[in-house]
This record gives sequence, structure tokens and C-alpha cells, in this order.
Amino acid sequence: MTESIAARTASAAADAFAEVARVERDRGEATLAGPAPLIDVHAHFYHPHSPRGDWAAVNAARLRAGERIGITWHVASILGSWGHTSPTYFASPDDVVLGNDVMFALHRALPDRVRSYVHVSPNAPEHALAEIERGVAVGAIGVKLSAGRRADDPLVDPIAERAGEGGLPILHHVWQWRRRDWPMQEASDGLELARLAARHPRTTFILAHVGGGGDYMHSYHAVADVPNIVMDLSGSGVDRGMLDAAIAAVGPRRLLWACDVTIETGLAKLRALDHVGLDAEAIADIRWRNAVRLFPPGAFPGLEAA
Repeated sequence: MTESIAARTASAAADAFAEVARVERDRGEATLAGPAPLIDVHAHFYHPHSPRGDWAAVNAARLRAGERIGITWHVASILGSWGHTSPTYFASPDDVVLGNDVMFALHRALPDRVRSYVHVSPNAPEHALAEIERGVAVGAIGVKLSAGRRADDPLVDPIAERAGEGGLPILHHVWQWRRRDWPMQEASDGLELARLAARHPRTTFILAHVGGGGDYMHSYHAVADVPNIVMDLSGSGVDRGMLDAAIAAVGPRRLLWACDVTIETGLAKLRALDHVGLDAEAIADIRWRNAVRLFPPGAFPGLEAA
């Protein structure tokens, strides 16, 4: 079943992208973000064994929007069955494998647009380590850690250690200042991620979606002095001052452009970068060069030379 789901999803994505590429060539329009490279380090796709009956349309819409905006690479993960047969952030080992199988099939089907994280659950550390090995063998370039434990829980340590050994950044779901427990997840905040990062100084951690809800200023203060934490700008929030404060806290070389689920707000933040006083070099860092530096060599063919 897993193989057929992965093949079906990959085939649908390849067909969708082929149609998008044909339409874009026919229209001949310039991309909204301009011709410079652009890497989305926090993307997601779906598959037919998730609760979304429109999974193929959602995947196609992401690819279509990516082409219109000018996204060079989508670095993506699939979180198990997205809650269909086990909770999204507490995915069963079987659902973790299913989601990863589909994700790996997607990056094989779209080798010029998609790169993959290997998604793992901290509640099954041995299984997580085995999945990382499997992912690396087929070209995964990072680790997506489920919010199934707080970031500073000792169960996360073996995963963080292995990621550091392989130069694999860890994308970590973070609630910007968790003031209470949230249902169906063990949400972490910047302070807890900072404690994990301090234990694993050679591992790069991507603090997810500073625009995803909560008090991002708390996160900025929590990680400002932790050099192996970078922040992605994804999330639906587009507050005035959000980017200015992020730049002041960590500087442009520790920020990564990203969309998460709401790709249109990624475009809004991209356009805001033109109005926060950054020079062209700093904007290029956020758009793509920081990602090229932080992910393993060869992750984005052609961009290292650029």
C-alpha cells in the first residue's frame, strides 16, 4: 500500500508540475519574486492517505504558486498521515514511514524543484535514527522533528547528535512563547530549543515559523545568543516590525525565507524584505544563500557556484 500511495502521489505531482511549467512557458510572465534564486526551507505536501480528499489539488496549487512566485527549491516534509490514522505530532512508526516514502518519491519525481526532510518522531528514538539513515541514503537533506516531546527532552538528544554528525539541519516546530499546553502536541518554545542547541553545538536548528502565532519577540530574545539556531520566517503572521526585530536580534545570516502552509504570506514577507533597510547581499542571504550554507553540500545543484 505504501508503495502505491507514494507512486500515485509522485505521479500526480509530476503531472501537475509539467502542466504548470507548460502554462508558465506559454504565458512568458516574469516571476513575482524576480529572477534571483529563492529557497523555501519549510514546505509541506499531502498524499491520498491523509484526511484531505483534495490532496492532489493542494499539491498542485503549491507547485503552481511556487512557479508564479519564483521558488527555486521547496524543501518539504510530510507529517505521517496528517492525523488520519495516528495524530499528526504523535505519528505511529508506520505513518512516519508512509509519509517519508511519499516525500522521497516526490523529490525523485521533481528533482529540479523539490528536496526532502526526513520526518521523525522523538518518541521512538531508535526508529528515528533508522529513518534518518534511510532518508540520507535516498537524498534527504535535513530532519523534520515532530512536536511529540519538548525540545529539551533527553529523548531528542540521539536525533540531534546524529543530525549534527551528518550536517543535517533540524527543522523544529516552535510555538513563539508557549504560555500553556496546546492540544495534540508537545509544543516547545525558543528557550527549550536553546537548551537543546546548547547541548549540541555542531547541529544547526531551524526555529520554525516566527510568524506562526505567539510572541515572536520572546523567541528572538531566547535565541539571540545561540549561534547554531537560525529562524525561518514562515507562518501566516505578517506583522509590521516582525522582520525588523528579527534582523536586529540575529542578523540576516541567521534568517531563512520560508512559507510553511500559507504560501501567500511567504510572498508578503518576501516583499517586506525590500523595505527594512537591507542591502542586496543581505537579502540574497535570506532568500537562498543561508540555506546553501546550512544544508549539506550539493543539496541545491548549481547554487553553490552562484
